Amino acid sequence: MTLLTNPIIISVVLMTLLCLFRFNVLLSLLISALVAGIFSHIEIMETMSILIDGMKGNLKTALSYILLGAIAAAISRTNLTAYLIKVVSRFISHKKYLLLLSIALISCFSQNLIPIHVAFIPLLIPPLLSLFNKLKIDRRAVACALTFGLTTPYMVLPIGFGLNFQDLLRENLEKNGVNVSLADVTNAMYYAAICMVLGLFLALFVFYRKPREYQEIEIQKIDFDNIKMGRKEWGVLVGLILTLVLQIFTMNLPLSGLLGFISMVILGGVEYKSVNDIFDDGLKLMGFIAFVMLVAAGYGEVLKQSGAVNELVNSVVPWMQENKFLAVFLMLLIGLIITMGIGTSFGTIPIIATLFCPLCLELGFSAALIIFILGVAGALGDAGSPASETTMGTSVGLSVDKQHDHIKDTCIPTFIFYNGPLLILGSIIAMFL
Repeated sequence: MTLLTNPIIISVVLMTLLCLFRFNVLLSLLISALVAGIFSHIEIMETMSILIDGMKGNLKTALSYILLGAIAAAISRTNLTAYLIKVVSRFISHKKYLLLLSIALISCFSQNLIPIHVAFIPLLIPPLLSLFNKLKIDRRAVACALTFGLTTPYMVLPIGFGLNFQDLLRENLEKNGVNVSLADVTNAMYYAAICMVLGLFLALFVFYRKPREYQEIEIQKIDFDNIKMGRKEWGVLVGLILTLVLQIFTMNLPLSGLLGFISMVILGGVEYKSVNDIFDDGLKLMGFIAFVMLVAAGYGEVLKQSGAVNELVNSVVPWMQENKFLAVFLMLLIGLIITMGIGTSFGTIPIIATLFCPLCLELGFSAALIIFILGVAGALGDAGSPASETTMGTSVGLSVDKQHDHIKDTCIPTFIFYNGPLLILGSIIAMFL
């Protein structure tokens, strides 16, 4: 079996191409799994059985996503986010760089403290557009500030979506022969923050520091003056605090999310008659990503059961042993391409874990280095992917007045300033792990 005829190579290339050409992600994963089975001479019925059985590997993460989706939907039905933005806006500086750094900090909270992901952007950004115009801020800098806050926290902080991501990393590492604890994952992933901070600095203070003119176009604004904290808002806020505290003490996101949501219902933050509707909204928000993660886990299991992993490792290891930097760089690049196609780093992890863990173990890499490679390779591409919620959410807020382009002003800048440092500086950092 040559490298070019390896079932894993054929399947992963097919899956990546289908995703990059905007074919449905779930169908791309399913078709690629069947192709891997066919080229491995596994019966099609058995391939489907392996895929379905392998889906259980991501059940915990998928359940966490659905519960966080329900919590995000509950928050969106109250004025809590708007009220918090009203409070925060009083402290937002009218000085250019402090304003941009404030936006980056606020967006960080959406991944950990208040897990609403991109839902805050339509509330926070449109009212600030006139201020951006007055200060002549390049909106590409704002896009980079938002993207920093939407991606960095889940990579490095084990709370909210970050706990989801790091737990997913740990589980897939263990499934593929690398035994690590959650603390090990957290300690290794902190290095990724260096790359992200460098990207933020370059975008804000070097490349997009020049003034940029925009037309002043009237847009519909939210009336923040009449927004107050009522029973619903307090009930949801207490539920959020409980979810956060339980996460810290139990490190179990599904349990924390469930108890937090129940407390919202008990305290009146969520009306009993609205529970079904809120869960429906939560599924619309996070359900697709949850299913992508489940199918990705099944796909990873098909690749593992194909028997082609050892052949792939044996083919690649001899020339990778000669150049550690090139080996790490190529693995990160593969992760970037896959995530750019799928559109979610969470769905990439089970696939690349199946490929990279045996390879890294054969190369004699340390556990910290394997964690770093897998985590960064998974996160690469979340910034800059046209299909990513991170970039789409950012563009929704900045393009309200039709003066911000999704590809030119969000995807390309965030791709360059975050994927660039993660790929190049990440490969250099890996040399010392």
